[in-house]
Amino acid sequence: MKELLTIFWTFFKMGAVTFGGGYAMLPILKREVVQSHKWVDDETIMDYYALSQGLPGIIAVNVAVFIGYRHKKEVGSFAAALGVVTPSIIIISIIAMFLSNFKDNVYVRHALAGISVCVAALILDAVLSLWKKGVKDIFGIIVCAAIFALSAFTDVSPILLVIACAILGIAKKTLDAKKSAGGSSSGNSAADSSSTGISTSGSSASSNAASGSSSGNSAADSSSSRKEAGK
Repeated sequence: MKELLTIFWTFFKMGAVTFGGGYAMLPILKREVVQSHKWVDDETIMDYYALSQGLPGIIAVNVAVFIGYRHKKEVGSFAAALGVVTPSIIIISIIAMFLSNFKDNVYVRHALAGISVCVAALILDAVLSLWKKGVKDIFGIIVCAAIFALSAFTDVSPILLVIACAILGIAKKTLDAKKSAGGSSSGNSAADSSSTGISTSGSSASSNAASGSSSGNSAADSSSSRKEAGK
């Protein structure tokens, strides 16, 4: 029970201070979940974010469910999801009750303007983390640039872009695996050929040695025969 309360409280704190969506939560999530509690590592966090992009629902909730399930199975996922959404429910309910006063309050407007700057910085940090994890070669750079162009300058659905990237990733890994298997087979064939050549050379040398020995024995027998005939 204590572990479940820890999961709930950890995600409650993150949900209470996260503005701008799931990507803005990434730096706080890494500090709390990876560094403080050590429930997962950086690589796993990035994998959860990548997977959550292709799933329906809120990214922050999806990631929380993955982490909670990894730590405490079903009950852990429920505690994490409940923790991350509870602050939003409370805050939105309060704002809805006093909406007319909030929207015209000069302090609220200025606070939201400052929060927007912070959110931009947090999302930039999340983008850099995702870049280090996902873009590792020329193929990744080309795909990233193409997807950015399609997303920024066309009306292509983000869902289609995610599906297309998933297909490209599978295709690339499949081709890489085939190339590795082909290179391994070629290496084995070359090694077998080399072994066969060495074995053949050894056999030929042994045959030649045996032939030389037989010739020497024959010559010695012939010489002995001539000596006996002379006697």
